[in-house]
Amino acid sequence: MRALKILPLALMLSAIPLSAAPQQQPKLNELVDKIVAQEQVEVQLLRQYSPIVETYVQILRPDKQLGAVPNGDKYFLGRAELAKGVEIEPLLSGNRTKRNLLGGLGSLFSTEFMPRGFLQMIFLDTTDFDRQHYKFDYAGREFLGEVRCLVFDLDPITKDDKGRFVGRIWVEDQDYHIVRFNGGYRGRSKTSYYFNFDSWRTNAGKNEWLPAFIYSEEADNLTAPSFRAQTRLWSYAPTQVRDEQELSKVLVETAKPVKDQSEISNDYSPLEAKRAWGRQAEDNVAAKLERLGLMAPSGDVDKVLETVVNNLEVTNNLDIQPEVRCRVLMTSTMESFTMGHTIVLSRGLMDVLPDEASLAAILAHELGHVLLGHRMGTQYAFFNRLRFDEKETFHHFGFTHTPEEEQAATQKGIELLKKSPYQDKLGNAQLFLQALNERSKQIPNLVSPHVGNRVATVLTSTSAVPGAQASEKKAASGMIAALPLGGRIKVEPWNNQLQMMKSKPTVAMAEDEVTPFELTPFMLYLTREGDHAPAEVPGTVAVKSNADTKIPEPKP
Repeated sequence: MRALKILPLALMLSAIPLSAAPQQQPKLNELVDKIVAQEQVEVQLLRQYSPIVETYVQILRPDKQLGAVPNGDKYFLGRAELAKGVEIEPLLSGNRTKRNLLGGLGSLFSTEFMPRGFLQMIFLDTTDFDRQHYKFDYAGREFLGEVRCLVFDLDPITKDDKGRFVGRIWVEDQDYHIVRFNGGYRGRSKTSYYFNFDSWRTNAGKNEWLPAFIYSEEADNLTAPSFRAQTRLWSYAPTQVRDEQELSKVLVETAKPVKDQSEISNDYSPLEAKRAWGRQAEDNVAAKLERLGLMAPSGDVDKVLETVVNNLEVTNNLDIQPEVRCRVLMTSTMESFTMGHTIVLSRGLMDVLPDEASLAAILAHELGHVLLGHRMGTQYAFFNRLRFDEKETFHHFGFTHTPEEEQAATQKGIELLKKSPYQDKLGNAQLFLQALNERSKQIPNLVSPHVGNRVATVLTSTSAVPGAQASEKKAASGMIAALPLGGRIKVEPWNNQLQMMKSKPTVAMAEDEVTPFELTPFMLYLTREGDHAPAEVPGTVAVKSNADTKIPEPKP
Protein backbone atom coordinates (compact mmCIF):
# COMPACT_ATOMS: atom_id res chain seq x y z
CA MET A 1 0.00 0.00 0.00
CA ARG A 2 1.33 3.41 -0.93
CA ALA A 3 1.82 5.94 1.87
CA LEU A 4 -0.01 9.24 1.71
CA LYS A 5 2.17 12.28 0.90
CA ILE A 6 1.44 15.31 3.02
CA LEU A 7 2.08 18.60 1.24
CA PRO A 8 3.41 21.56 3.25
CA LEU A 9 0.69 24.01 4.23
CA ALA A 10 2.22 26.87 2.21
CA LEU A 11 2.31 24.71 -0.91
CA MET A 12 -1.29 23.63 -0.41
CA LEU A 13 -2.43 27.22 -0.09
CA SER A 14 -0.55 28.28 -3.20
CA ALA A 15 -2.35 25.58 -5.16
CA ILE A 16 -5.79 27.03 -4.32
CA PRO A 17 -7.16 29.13 -7.22
CA LEU A 18 -7.49 32.86 -6.51
CA SER A 19 -11.23 32.54 -6.99
CA ALA A 20 -11.32 30.26 -3.96
CA ALA A 21 -9.56 32.80 -1.73
CA PRO A 22 -11.29 36.14 -2.40
CA GLN A 23 -10.37 37.47 1.06
CA GLN A 24 -6.74 38.08 -0.07
CA GLN A 25 -7.61 40.68 -2.72
CA PRO A 26 -9.06 43.34 -0.38
CA LYS A 27 -5.85 43.18 1.71
CA LEU A 28 -3.79 44.06 -1.33
CA ASN A 29 -6.12 46.92 -2.19
CA GLU A 30 -5.88 48.24 1.36
CA LEU A 31 -2.10 48.16 1.12
CA VAL A 32 -2.12 50.00 -2.19
CA ASP A 33 -4.48 52.61 -0.75
CA LYS A 34 -2.00 53.24 2.08
CA ILE A 35 0.83 53.68 -0.41
CA VAL A 36 -1.24 56.06 -2.53
CA ALA A 37 -2.30 58.11 0.51
CA GLN A 38 1.26 58.36 1.79
CA GLU A 39 2.59 59.46 -1.61
CA GLN A 40 -0.08 62.14 -1.89
CA VAL A 41 0.90 63.44 1.54
CA GLU A 42 4.58 63.32 0.49
CA VAL A 43 3.90 65.48 -2.57
CA GLN A 44 2.22 68.11 -0.41
CA LEU A 45 4.97 68.05 2.23
CA LEU A 46 7.61 68.67 -0.40
CA ARG A 47 5.92 71.96 -1.31
CA GLN A 48 7.48 73.57 1.77
CA TYR A 49 11.05 73.00 0.60
CA SER A 50 13.41 74.83 -1.75
CA PRO A 51 16.45 72.56 -2.09
CA ILE A 52 19.42 73.18 -4.33
CA VAL A 53 19.26 71.13 -7.54
CA GLU A 54 22.34 70.20 -9.57
CA THR A 55 22.09 68.34 -12.86
CA TYR A 56 25.18 67.17 -14.71
CA VAL A 57 24.88 65.48 -18.11
CA GLN A 58 27.60 63.70 -20.07
CA ILE A 59 27.08 63.19 -23.79
CA LEU A 60 28.57 59.87 -24.85
CA ARG A 61 30.25 58.48 -27.93
CA PRO A 62 31.08 54.84 -28.64
CA ASP A 63 34.62 53.59 -28.11
CA LYS A 64 35.78 50.17 -29.30
CA GLN A 65 37.76 49.45 -26.14
CA LEU A 66 36.04 51.47 -23.42
CA GLY A 67 32.44 51.28 -24.60
CA ALA A 68 30.74 54.67 -24.11
CA VAL A 69 33.05 57.58 -23.20
CA PRO A 70 32.27 61.27 -22.50
CA ASN A 71 32.17 63.54 -25.53
CA GLY A 72 30.75 66.76 -24.14
CA ASP A 73 28.79 67.72 -21.04
CA LYS A 74 26.09 70.06 -19.72
CA TYR A 75 25.69 71.54 -16.25
CA PHE A 76 22.90 73.25 -14.34
CA LEU A 77 22.77 74.59 -10.79
CA GLY A 78 19.65 76.15 -9.31
CA ARG A 79 17.25 76.28 -6.41
CA ALA A 80 13.96 74.43 -6.73
CA GLU A 81 10.73 76.21 -5.86
CA LEU A 82 8.63 73.15 -5.07
CA ALA A 83 5.77 75.31 -3.84
CA LYS A 84 5.27 76.20 -7.51
CA GLY A 85 5.61 72.62 -8.78
CA VAL A 86 8.90 71.89 -10.52
CA GLU A 87 10.10 75.47 -11.02
CA ILE A 88 13.83 76.20 -10.65
CA GLU A 89 15.61 79.51 -10.14
CA PRO A 90 19.10 79.34 -11.74
CA LEU A 91 22.09 80.16 -9.54
CA LEU A 92 24.47 80.65 -12.47
CA SER A 93 24.47 83.47 -14.97
CA GLY A 94 21.81 83.27 -17.67
CA ASN A 95 24.26 83.17 -20.57
CA ARG A 96 26.27 80.33 -19.10
CA THR A 97 23.17 78.39 -18.17
CA LYS A 98 21.72 78.58 -21.68
CA ARG A 99 25.02 77.60 -23.19
CA ASN A 100 25.28 74.60 -20.90
CA LEU A 101 21.73 73.44 -21.57
CA LEU A 102 21.39 74.04 -25.27
CA GLY A 103 24.86 73.67 -26.71
CA GLY A 104 25.24 70.64 -28.94
CA LEU A 105 21.79 69.20 -28.29
CA GLY A 106 19.61 71.33 -30.53
CA SER A 107 15.93 71.34 -29.67
CA LEU A 108 16.06 68.20 -27.53
CA PHE A 109 16.83 70.14 -24.34
CA SER A 110 14.78 73.34 -24.41
CA THR A 111 15.44 75.98 -21.75
CA GLU A 112 12.23 74.96 -20.01
CA PHE A 113 12.54 71.22 -20.31
CA MET A 114 16.10 70.59 -19.25
CA PRO A 115 16.05 71.77 -15.61
CA ARG A 116 12.35 71.20 -14.99
CA GLY A 117 12.36 67.88 -16.84
CA PHE A 118 15.00 66.35 -14.60
CA LEU A 119 13.49 67.85 -11.45
CA GLN A 120 10.14 66.34 -12.43
CA MET A 121 11.72 62.93 -11.84
CA ILE A 122 11.38 63.39 -8.07
CA PHE A 123 7.64 62.76 -8.52
CA LEU A 124 5.77 59.71 -9.77
CA ASP A 125 2.55 61.52 -10.61
CA THR A 126 1.51 64.71 -8.83
CA THR A 127 -2.19 64.61 -9.80
CA ASP A 128 -3.49 61.11 -10.54
CA PHE A 129 -1.45 58.60 -8.58
CA ASP A 130 -4.21 56.20 -7.51
CA ARG A 131 -5.83 52.85 -8.30
CA GLN A 132 -8.17 54.50 -10.79
CA HIS A 133 -5.26 55.45 -13.05
CA TYR A 134 -2.61 52.81 -12.28
CA LYS A 135 -2.43 49.05 -12.09
CA PHE A 136 -0.35 47.78 -9.14
CA ASP A 137 1.25 44.33 -9.50
CA TYR A 138 2.99 43.01 -6.41
CA ALA A 139 6.52 41.82 -7.32
CA GLY A 140 7.88 40.71 -3.95
CA ARG A 141 10.08 42.01 -1.13
CA GLU A 142 13.60 43.42 -1.26
CA PHE A 143 16.06 45.10 1.06
CA LEU A 144 17.55 48.43 -0.01
CA GLY A 145 20.39 48.66 2.45
CA GLU A 146 18.82 48.21 5.88
CA VAL A 147 15.32 49.16 4.76
CA ARG A 148 12.90 46.33 3.96
CA CYS A 149 10.70 47.20 1.01
CA LEU A 150 7.62 45.99 -0.82
CA VAL A 151 8.08 46.02 -4.58
CA PHE A 152 5.34 46.81 -7.09
CA ASP A 153 5.25 47.10 -10.88
CA LEU A 154 3.16 50.02 -12.15
CA ASP A 155 1.35 50.46 -15.46
CA PRO A 156 -1.21 53.09 -16.47
CA ILE A 157 -4.68 51.58 -16.80
CA THR A 158 -5.31 53.66 -19.94
CA LYS A 159 -2.50 52.93 -22.39
CA ASP A 160 -2.91 56.18 -24.30
CA ASP A 161 -2.27 58.38 -21.25
CA LYS A 162 0.89 60.43 -21.87
CA GLY A 163 3.12 61.40 -19.00
CA ARG A 164 2.06 58.47 -16.80
CA PHE A 165 4.79 56.58 -14.97
CA VAL A 166 5.66 53.08 -16.15
CA GLY A 167 8.08 51.02 -14.09
CA ARG A 168 8.77 49.68 -10.60
CA ILE A 169 8.47 51.22 -7.13
CA TRP A 170 10.02 50.24 -3.79
CA VAL A 171 7.94 51.00 -0.67
CA GLU A 172 9.37 50.80 2.86
CA ASP A 173 7.09 48.56 4.88
CA GLN A 174 6.67 50.59 8.07
CA ASP A 175 4.90 53.76 6.95
CA TYR A 176 4.59 52.92 3.22
CA HIS A 177 6.76 55.70 1.82
CA ILE A 178 7.98 55.20 -1.75
CA VAL A 179 11.77 55.29 -1.42
CA ARG A 180 12.77 54.44 -4.98
CA PHE A 181 11.13 54.31 -8.40
CA ASN A 182 12.71 53.13 -11.62
CA GLY A 183 11.21 53.52 -15.09
CA GLY A 184 9.99 56.44 -17.17
CA TYR A 185 7.03 58.54 -18.23
CA ARG A 186 4.96 57.23 -21.12
CA GLY A 187 4.69 59.10 -24.41
CA ARG A 188 6.73 61.34 -26.65
CA SER A 189 6.17 63.98 -29.30
CA LYS A 190 8.19 66.10 -31.74
CA THR A 191 8.91 68.67 -29.04
CA SER A 192 9.28 66.51 -25.93
CA TYR A 193 10.87 63.24 -24.93
CA TYR A 194 10.74 61.34 -21.65
CA PHE A 195 13.95 59.70 -20.46
CA ASN A 196 14.46 56.56 -18.40
CA PHE A 197 15.43 57.31 -14.82
CA ASP A 198 16.08 55.84 -11.38
CA SER A 199 14.94 58.14 -8.56
CA TRP A 200 15.95 57.69 -4.90
CA ARG A 201 14.73 59.21 -1.64
CA THR A 202 16.63 59.19 1.65
CA ASN A 203 15.33 59.23 5.19
CA ALA A 204 15.71 62.65 6.83
CA GLY A 205 13.72 61.98 9.95
CA LYS A 206 11.19 59.76 11.68
CA ASN A 207 8.55 59.93 8.97
CA GLU A 208 10.09 61.88 6.09
CA TRP A 209 11.81 60.67 2.95
CA LEU A 210 13.29 63.36 0.70
CA PRO A 211 14.23 63.11 -3.00
CA ALA A 212 18.01 63.11 -3.15
CA PHE A 213 19.46 61.39 -6.23
CA ILE A 214 18.30 60.74 -9.77
CA TYR A 215 20.19 58.82 -12.42
CA SER A 216 19.08 59.02 -16.04
CA GLU A 217 20.45 57.26 -19.07
CA GLU A 218 19.47 57.05 -22.71
CA ALA A 219 20.95 54.82 -25.39
CA ASP A 220 21.81 56.11 -28.83
CA ASN A 221 18.73 55.98 -31.05
CA LEU A 222 16.93 57.98 -33.71
CA THR A 223 15.19 60.39 -31.34
CA ALA A 224 17.77 61.15 -28.64
CA PRO A 225 21.55 61.28 -28.23
CA SER A 226 23.30 58.84 -25.96
CA PHE A 227 23.91 60.36 -22.53
CA ARG A 228 24.06 59.78 -18.79
CA ALA A 229 22.90 62.28 -16.18
CA GLN A 230 23.04 62.68 -12.42
CA THR A 231 20.71 65.01 -10.54
CA ARG A 232 21.41 65.76 -6.89
CA LEU A 233 19.26 67.63 -4.37
CA TRP A 234 20.48 68.99 -1.05
CA SER A 235 20.03 71.82 1.48
CA TYR A 236 16.45 70.95 2.42
CA ALA A 237 16.66 72.31 5.97
CA PRO A 238 15.18 75.82 5.97
CA THR A 239 17.55 78.55 7.13
CA GLN A 240 15.42 79.36 10.18
CA VAL A 241 15.63 75.72 11.33
CA ARG A 242 19.43 75.79 11.25
CA ASP A 243 19.42 79.12 13.09
CA GLU A 244 17.10 77.77 15.78
CA GLN A 245 19.32 74.71 16.25
CA GLU A 246 22.31 77.00 16.74
CA LEU A 247 20.34 79.19 19.16
CA SER A 248 19.41 76.16 21.28
CA LYS A 249 23.06 75.36 22.08
CA VAL A 250 23.98 75.92 25.71
CA LEU A 251 26.92 78.25 26.36
CA VAL A 252 28.29 78.49 29.90
CA GLU A 253 29.90 81.73 31.08
CA THR A 254 31.66 81.94 34.44
CA ALA A 255 30.34 84.48 36.92
CA LYS A 256 33.81 85.95 37.43
CA PRO A 257 36.08 85.61 34.39
CA VAL A 258 39.63 84.55 35.15
CA LYS A 259 42.01 87.48 34.85
CA ASP A 260 45.44 87.09 33.31
CA GLN A 261 47.92 88.19 35.98
CA SER A 262 50.92 88.07 33.65
CA GLU A 263 52.60 91.15 32.28
CA ILE A 264 51.55 90.31 28.72
CA SER A 265 48.66 92.46 27.52
CA ASN A 266 45.46 90.94 26.17
CA ASP A 267 45.21 93.68 23.58
CA TYR A 268 45.74 92.91 19.90
CA SER A 269 48.99 94.07 18.36
CA PRO A 270 48.73 95.68 14.90
CA LEU A 271 49.90 92.43 13.28
CA GLU A 272 47.40 90.36 15.28
CA ALA A 273 44.61 92.78 14.41
CA LYS A 274 45.51 92.52 10.72
CA ARG A 275 45.40 88.73 10.90
CA ALA A 276 42.10 88.78 12.79
CA TRP A 277 40.63 91.14 10.19
CA GLY A 278 41.63 88.78 7.39
CA ARG A 279 40.24 85.84 9.35
CA GLN A 280 36.94 87.65 9.75
CA ALA A 281 36.73 88.11 5.98
CA GLU A 282 37.33 84.36 5.48
CA ASP A 283 34.72 83.46 8.09
CA ASN A 284 32.16 85.81 6.57
CA VAL A 285 32.49 84.31 3.09
CA ALA A 286 32.42 80.73 4.42
CA ALA A 287 29.35 81.49 6.55
CA LYS A 288 27.55 83.08 3.59
CA LEU A 289 28.28 80.13 1.30
CA GLU A 290 27.26 77.66 4.00
CA ARG A 291 24.03 79.54 4.65
CA LEU A 292 23.19 79.37 0.93
CA GLY A 293 23.85 75.61 0.90
CA LEU A 294 26.90 75.95 -1.36
CA MET A 295 29.50 75.03 1.26
CA ALA A 296 29.29 72.02 3.56
CA PRO A 297 29.27 72.58 7.33
CA SER A 298 32.54 71.86 9.09
CA GLY A 299 32.86 68.14 9.68
CA ASP A 300 34.90 64.99 9.37
CA VAL A 301 35.81 65.48 5.71
CA ASP A 302 37.40 68.83 6.61
CA LYS A 303 39.48 67.03 9.24
CA VAL A 304 40.75 64.58 6.61
CA LEU A 305 41.88 67.49 4.44
CA GLU A 306 43.45 69.29 7.40
CA THR A 307 45.33 66.14 8.38
CA VAL A 308 47.00 66.01 4.95
CA VAL A 309 47.83 69.73 5.23
CA ASN A 310 49.27 69.08 8.68
CA ASN A 311 51.47 66.32 7.24
CA LEU A 312 52.81 68.76 4.66
CA GLU A 313 53.47 71.41 7.31
CA VAL A 314 55.18 69.12 9.83
CA THR A 315 57.56 67.51 7.35
CA ASN A 316 58.50 70.94 5.98
CA ASN A 317 58.98 72.48 9.46
CA LEU A 318 56.24 75.07 8.89
CA ASP A 319 54.36 76.97 11.58
CA ILE A 320 51.69 78.95 9.72
CA GLN A 321 49.67 81.55 11.62
CA PRO A 322 46.73 81.80 11.58
CA GLU A 323 46.46 78.07 11.11
CA VAL A 324 45.35 76.73 7.75
CA ARG A 325 41.77 75.42 7.65
CA CYS A 326 39.97 73.42 4.97
CA ARG A 327 36.38 73.48 3.73
CA VAL A 328 34.40 71.71 1.01
CA LEU A 329 32.28 73.31 -1.71
CA MET A 330 29.11 71.26 -2.33
CA THR A 331 29.16 71.32 -6.13
CA SER A 332 30.26 68.62 -8.56
CA THR A 333 32.45 70.93 -10.64
CA MET A 334 36.15 70.30 -10.01
CA GLU A 335 37.91 73.26 -8.45
CA SER A 336 40.17 74.30 -5.58
CA PHE A 337 41.06 77.74 -4.27
CA THR A 338 42.22 79.63 -1.20
CA MET A 339 40.42 82.28 0.84
CA GLY A 340 43.30 83.71 2.83
CA HIS A 341 44.33 80.83 5.07
CA THR A 342 41.28 78.72 4.22
CA ILE A 343 41.71 76.08 1.49
CA VAL A 344 38.54 75.03 -0.32
CA LEU A 345 38.10 71.91 -2.46
CA SER A 346 34.90 71.03 -4.27
CA ARG A 347 33.06 67.81 -3.53
CA GLY A 348 33.35 66.83 -7.20
CA LEU A 349 37.13 67.11 -7.09
CA MET A 350 37.37 65.02 -3.93
CA ASP A 351 35.03 62.46 -5.49
CA VAL A 352 37.38 61.61 -8.35
CA LEU A 353 40.75 61.67 -6.54
CA PRO A 354 42.09 58.11 -6.54
CA ASP A 355 44.34 58.24 -3.46
CA GLU A 356 45.79 60.36 -0.68
CA ALA A 357 48.90 61.30 -2.67
CA SER A 358 46.73 62.90 -5.37
CA LEU A 359 44.84 64.79 -2.66
CA ALA A 360 48.16 65.95 -1.19
CA ALA A 361 49.25 67.28 -4.59
CA ILE A 362 46.12 69.45 -4.84
CA LEU A 363 46.45 70.70 -1.28
CA ALA A 364 50.18 71.39 -1.68
CA HIS A 365 49.42 73.68 -4.60
CA GLU A 366 46.89 75.64 -2.53
CA LEU A 367 49.23 75.70 0.46
CA GLY A 368 51.78 77.25 -1.89
CA HIS A 369 49.38 80.18 -2.41
CA VAL A 370 49.12 80.60 1.36
CA LEU A 371 52.90 80.58 1.88
CA LEU A 372 53.48 83.02 -0.99
CA GLY A 373 51.02 85.50 0.47
CA HIS A 374 48.45 85.34 -2.36
CA ARG A 375 45.68 86.80 -0.22
CA MET A 376 42.00 87.40 -0.84
CA GLY A 377 40.65 90.90 -0.46
CA THR A 378 39.58 91.83 3.06
CA GLN A 379 36.54 93.77 1.85
CA TYR A 380 34.38 90.86 3.00
CA ALA A 381 35.21 91.70 6.61
CA PHE A 382 32.52 94.36 6.21
CA PHE A 383 29.16 92.63 6.66
CA ASN A 384 27.34 94.90 4.24
CA ARG A 385 29.46 93.44 1.43
CA LEU A 386 27.60 90.16 1.97
CA ARG A 387 24.12 91.59 1.47
CA PHE A 388 23.24 90.47 -2.04
CA ASP A 389 20.68 88.26 -3.73
CA GLU A 390 21.46 84.55 -3.86
CA LYS A 391 21.44 84.60 -7.67
CA GLU A 392 24.40 87.03 -7.58
CA THR A 393 26.61 84.78 -5.43
CA PHE A 394 29.05 83.73 -8.14
CA HIS A 395 29.28 87.31 -9.41
CA HIS A 396 30.36 88.60 -5.99
CA PHE A 397 32.76 85.83 -5.00
CA GLY A 398 35.83 85.15 -7.10
CA PHE A 399 39.13 83.82 -5.81
CA THR A 400 41.21 83.43 -8.94
CA HIS A 401 44.96 84.02 -9.29
CA THR A 402 47.08 85.31 -12.13
CA PRO A 403 48.97 82.79 -14.31
CA GLU A 404 52.22 83.95 -12.66
CA GLU A 405 50.80 83.28 -9.19
CA GLU A 406 49.52 79.88 -10.30
CA GLN A 407 52.93 78.92 -11.64
CA ALA A 408 54.65 80.08 -8.47
CA ALA A 409 52.20 78.13 -6.30
CA THR A 410 52.78 75.01 -8.39
CA GLN A 411 56.53 75.27 -7.89
CA LYS A 412 56.12 75.90 -4.18
CA GLY A 413 53.79 72.94 -3.92
CA ILE A 414 56.39 70.70 -5.55
CA GLU A 415 58.96 71.77 -2.96
CA LEU A 416 56.54 70.87 -0.18
CA LEU A 417 55.75 67.48 -1.70
CA LYS A 418 59.42 66.50 -2.07
CA LYS A 419 59.83 66.64 1.72
CA SER A 420 56.47 65.11 2.51
CA PRO A 421 55.36 61.54 3.31
CA TYR A 422 53.93 61.45 -0.22
CA GLN A 423 57.23 61.99 -2.05
CA ASP A 424 57.46 58.38 -3.25
CA LYS A 425 53.84 58.28 -4.43
CA LEU A 426 53.71 61.36 -6.63
CA GLY A 427 53.56 59.22 -9.74
CA ASN A 428 49.95 58.51 -8.78
CA ALA A 429 49.23 62.24 -8.60
CA GLN A 430 50.91 62.82 -11.94
CA LEU A 431 48.77 60.08 -13.47
CA PHE A 432 45.59 61.70 -12.10
CA LEU A 433 46.50 65.15 -13.43
CA GLN A 434 47.46 63.66 -16.77
CA ALA A 435 44.07 61.95 -17.03
CA LEU A 436 42.33 65.20 -16.07
CA ASN A 437 44.25 67.08 -18.74
CA GLU A 438 43.44 64.50 -21.41
CA ARG A 439 39.71 64.45 -20.58
CA SER A 440 39.19 68.17 -20.01
CA LYS A 441 38.12 68.83 -23.61
CA GLN A 442 35.38 66.17 -23.33
CA ILE A 443 34.09 67.43 -19.94
CA PRO A 444 34.53 71.24 -20.16
CA ASN A 445 31.69 72.09 -17.77
CA LEU A 446 32.86 69.65 -15.10
CA VAL A 447 36.32 71.26 -15.02
CA SER A 448 34.99 74.85 -15.20
CA PRO A 449 35.14 76.39 -11.70
CA HIS A 450 32.53 78.68 -10.16
CA VAL A 451 34.75 80.86 -7.97
CA GLY A 452 38.38 79.73 -8.34
CA ASN A 453 40.95 78.67 -10.91
CA ARG A 454 40.90 75.45 -12.86
CA VAL A 455 42.78 72.59 -11.25
CA ALA A 456 46.38 72.83 -12.42
CA THR A 457 46.85 69.74 -14.60
CA VAL A 458 50.65 69.86 -14.76
CA LEU A 459 52.50 68.93 -11.58
CA THR A 460 55.94 69.39 -13.14
CA SER A 461 58.27 67.59 -15.49
CA THR A 462 58.61 63.89 -14.82
CA SER A 463 62.32 64.22 -14.10
CA ALA A 464 61.61 66.53 -11.14
CA VAL A 465 58.93 64.38 -9.50
CA PRO A 466 59.93 61.19 -7.65
CA GLY A 467 57.88 58.29 -8.90
CA ALA A 468 56.45 60.17 -11.88
CA GLN A 469 58.53 58.17 -14.34
CA ALA A 470 56.74 55.04 -13.23
CA SER A 471 53.30 56.51 -13.94
CA GLU A 472 53.26 55.19 -17.51
CA LYS A 473 54.01 51.66 -16.31
CA LYS A 474 51.30 51.90 -13.68
CA ALA A 475 48.83 53.17 -16.25
CA ALA A 476 49.65 50.23 -18.49
CA SER A 477 49.12 47.84 -15.57
CA GLY A 478 45.51 48.99 -15.21
CA MET A 479 45.88 51.37 -12.27
CA ILE A 480 42.87 53.67 -11.79
CA ALA A 481 43.88 57.23 -12.65
CA ALA A 482 40.62 58.78 -11.43
CA LEU A 483 37.37 57.57 -9.90
CA PRO A 484 33.89 58.11 -11.35
CA LEU A 485 32.00 61.15 -10.11
CA GLY A 486 30.46 60.35 -6.73
CA GLY A 487 33.02 57.71 -5.78
CA ARG A 488 34.34 59.27 -2.59
CA ILE A 489 31.92 61.59 -0.75
CA LYS A 490 28.45 60.90 0.65
CA VAL A 491 26.04 63.85 1.05
CA GLU A 492 23.30 64.15 3.66
CA PRO A 493 20.58 66.06 1.73
CA TRP A 494 18.83 67.45 4.80
CA ASN A 495 21.71 69.29 6.52
CA ASN A 496 24.50 69.06 3.91
CA GLN A 497 26.82 67.04 6.17
CA LEU A 498 29.50 65.12 4.26
CA GLN A 499 30.96 61.70 5.03
CA MET A 500 33.74 59.70 3.44
CA MET A 501 32.27 56.63 1.78
CA LYS A 502 33.48 53.33 3.14
CA SER A 503 32.70 51.06 0.21
CA LYS A 504 34.60 47.82 -0.22
CA PRO A 505 37.49 47.80 -2.73
CA THR A 506 36.42 46.23 -6.01
CA VAL A 507 38.43 44.68 -8.78
CA ALA A 508 37.75 45.95 -12.30
CA MET A 509 37.15 43.12 -14.75
CA ALA A 510 37.24 45.06 -18.00
CA GLU A 511 38.59 48.32 -19.41
CA ASP A 512 35.16 49.93 -19.61
CA GLU A 513 34.82 49.63 -15.81
CA VAL A 514 37.61 52.13 -15.09
CA THR A 515 36.64 55.14 -17.23
CA PRO A 516 37.79 58.26 -15.29
CA PHE A 517 35.35 61.07 -14.40
CA GLU A 518 32.36 59.15 -15.78
CA LEU A 519 28.81 59.14 -14.45
CA THR A 520 27.53 55.92 -12.94
CA PRO A 521 24.12 54.85 -11.56
CA PHE A 522 23.24 55.49 -7.90
CA MET A 523 22.91 52.40 -5.75
CA LEU A 524 22.20 53.67 -2.24
CA TYR A 525 22.45 51.82 1.04
CA LEU A 526 19.30 53.18 2.68
CA THR A 527 19.01 53.56 6.45
CA ARG A 528 16.52 55.10 8.85
CA GLU A 529 17.72 58.17 10.69
CA GLY A 530 16.52 60.01 13.79
CA ASP A 531 14.60 63.27 13.69
CA HIS A 532 16.92 65.16 11.35
CA ALA A 533 19.94 63.96 13.34
CA PRO A 534 22.60 62.30 11.15
CA ALA A 535 23.96 59.09 12.53
CA GLU A 536 27.59 59.08 13.57
CA VAL A 537 29.85 57.12 11.28
CA PRO A 538 32.14 54.72 13.15
CA GLY A 539 35.78 55.11 12.44
CA THR A 540 35.73 58.72 11.25
CA VAL A 541 39.07 60.46 11.44
CA ALA A 542 39.50 63.08 14.14
CA VAL A 543 43.21 62.79 14.95
CA LYS A 544 45.93 64.24 12.78
CA SER A 545 47.81 61.11 11.88
CA ASN A 546 48.96 60.04 8.46
CA ALA A 547 48.10 56.42 9.15
CA ASP A 548 44.60 57.24 10.39
CA THR A 549 43.57 59.26 7.35
CA LYS A 550 44.57 56.97 4.55
CA ILE A 551 42.10 57.21 1.71
CA PRO A 552 41.44 53.64 0.58
CA GLU A 553 42.87 53.06 -2.87
CA PRO A 554 40.61 51.20 -5.31
CA LYS A 555 42.19 48.09 -6.77
CA PRO A 556 42.40 47.84 -10.57
